[in-house]
Amino acid sequence: MAPHARVRAPELIGKGGWLNTGGTALTLADLRGRIVILDFWTFCCVNCLHVLDELRELEEKHRDTVVIIGVHSPKFVHEAEHQAVVDAVERYEVHHPVLDDPELATWKQYAVRAWPTLVVIDPEGYVVAQHAGEGHAHALEQLVGELEAEHTAKGTLRRGDGPYVAPEPVATDLRFPGKAVLLPGGTFLVSDSTRHQLVELAADGESVVARVGSGERGFGPDGFSEPQGLALLPDGTVAVADTVNHALRAYDPATGAVTTLAGTGRQWMQGRPTSGPATEVDLSSPWDVAWFADRLWIAMAGVHQLWTYDPATGTVAVAAGTTNEGLVDGPAPEAWFAQPSGLAATGDRLWVADSETSALRYVERDGEGFAVRTAVGTGLFDFGHRDGEAGQALFQHPLGVTALPDGSVAVADTYNHALRRYDPATGEVTTLATDLREPSDAVLVGDDIVVVESARHRLTRLRLPEEAVRVESVAHRTQRAATDVAPGRLRLDVVFQAPTGQKLDTRYGPSTRLLVSSTPPELLAEGSGTGTDLGRDLVLADGVTEGVLHVSAMAASCDDDPENEYPACHMHQQDWGVPVRVVPGGAERLPLVLAGLDA
Repeated sequence: MAPHARVRAPELIGKGGWLNTGGTALTLADLRGRIVILDFWTFCCVNCLHVLDELRELEEKHRDTVVIIGVHSPKFVHEAEHQAVVDAVERYEVHHPVLDDPELATWKQYAVRAWPTLVVIDPEGYVVAQHAGEGHAHALEQLVGELEAEHTAKGTLRRGDGPYVAPEPVATDLRFPGKAVLLPGGTFLVSDSTRHQLVELAADGESVVARVGSGERGFGPDGFSEPQGLALLPDGTVAVADTVNHALRAYDPATGAVTTLAGTGRQWMQGRPTSGPATEVDLSSPWDVAWFADRLWIAMAGVHQLWTYDPATGTVAVAAGTTNEGLVDGPAPEAWFAQPSGLAATGDRLWVADSETSALRYVERDGEGFAVRTAVGTGLFDFGHRDGEAGQALFQHPLGVTALPDGSVAVADTYNHALRRYDPATGEVTTLATDLREPSDAVLVGDDIVVVESARHRLTRLRLPEEAVRVESVAHRTQRAATDVAPGRLRLDVVFQAPTGQKLDTRYGPSTRLLVSSTPPELLAEGSGTGTDLGRDLVLADGVTEGVLHVSAMAASCDDDPENEYPACHMHQQDWGVPVRVVPGGAERLPLVLAGLDA
């Protein structure tokens, strides 16, 4: 085993305290003798949710040697609320201890720069690796095996039960429901996400008529995994965004049958097909669906795109988005999204709740194709609750959008616990209702609107108000400390060390990619754009004193076996948004660790 740098792991501190430990506060001394994996996550982040799923197998396989600790580090103001973290831990079935760190104290101690980030601590309490982004399960498995062998030989590995203590289950008819649709007979079909089921409720929105699915994670005829979006199809069936199965399913209310329309059950990764026969193409965390322009449109939250499914041909294809995360309008193939999570169709527009940019956007026809426009929202780092003219209005991580009869749309403004309204005719944003706990969708029923209150585990019926609710305006920016950098030239290094037994495979060309941009664009005088080297010299423009560097990196590593003509390969990828402040004496080098340690 190659020697690792000896860096003592900082202590774990967080003002919110510990979850899933039975009330016990943990220290690194308590974990000495175990391999510890710190998972820095925040519950808004779909990439963090992907990593939670990637870790489940590792967690089970090495339960007597590995302790995974979730360090919850919020991006949005709502995510700093302790009860919201408690809810998220249950919602996403996090079965390991979680430290609630609302002030990013442990995040800063470990110099973390992005969600998600994994830090590996050996049984003697030293940091031995760091991985940013997704796709590191294979590398972690290799490293854990090495550490088990090394510390068994040294006598420093301590096996046994971990500190996880399961919370008491709570009995409710729904548990963190995601989306809902009104069926032709007047009943509601609801995606009961945490219980991996669909639930049909009577017209009162409360009485259970039927449950669809076994209630266990699965991909068979009676299985779902955290389902979300629902849409009625022209043939009377309901399309289901089966989010963690990375699939599109169909439920027939007449027969109760569940079939697969699209997806393989595997998560789409860079380099795989983006169109073709629907059940042969991988998808990535489809979050919502809507029928528009003779297609079923899919909010592909996991890759920041919109895809379409054509039932006439049984095919899927990318319709909008590049997979880069951000807010960029224009022709659909060139637009950038950030975790689109809600869809609603009107006659000429497909409305999109673009959650990570706290934006309301729409798709409309543009000549022979489609274009993407933004109605409300400015980017990844600005959010709040502000009504008024759309150019200055603010949402906070909206997850749902609903078309209203007058041509306006209702927005489930999830992290503001509010239902908002945008009127294209006036360009105004108003608030329809407050005191809704994490609303994630809404359904129009006559003169009423039925809201999915996800964190209250229920549907709530409201009369559409004639007058808006007045709220005090509040604006926020993501609270992360800026990195002080020197004026002029800045060396950017993305650190990537291939896992043991693997190498960068360049037989068919470069196996790495680096994309750099900035907000504002004027921050970078030189160095923006795409290239294949993981290091680059940037030049910061004179006169711009602060901004955000957007860095997207990918690296593909393959088994290092010259006898194997078809080695197994693994994709590692991450997006960083690094706030910087340009000051004399600041850093002249910016290291971002994709995998390994920065020497």
